[in-house]
Amino acid sequence: MSIESFIRRVCVQMAVYWGNPRSDGYKDIYDEPVEIACRWDGSTKLITDAKGNQAVAVAEVLVTQDLDVDGLLYLGELSDIDSNQEDDPATIPGAYKIKKFDKNPLFRKTDKFVRVAWL
Repeated sequence: MSIESFIRRVCVQMAVYWGNPRSDGYKDIYDEPVEIACRWDGSTKLITDAKGNQAVAVAEVLVTQDLDVDGLLYLGELSDIDSNQEDDPATIPGAYKIKKFDKNPLFRKTDKFVRVAWL
């Protein structure tokens, strides 16, 4: 079994993802939320982001697709979220900003990756 197959097999949890973060001058706005498969590990770790700043991550999330830094993840399904909150995910308890995203190629591969989001 390849690592990529293993990752797909262990990503049995659902998360809601808001990508493409940007500001409208008043608050952050995102694309429409989508459900993604993940493996959510809620352990706390000290990380260093892409800018070299240290931060405390409240979760390490294994995913099967690329995610945007500063996007948001919520462990659960779209049906768990009030429709009013979908447009303002910052109001959802348990929705976390992606502080760091790692995408590492598998050994001797250029098209298969291990992807981890740090919240």
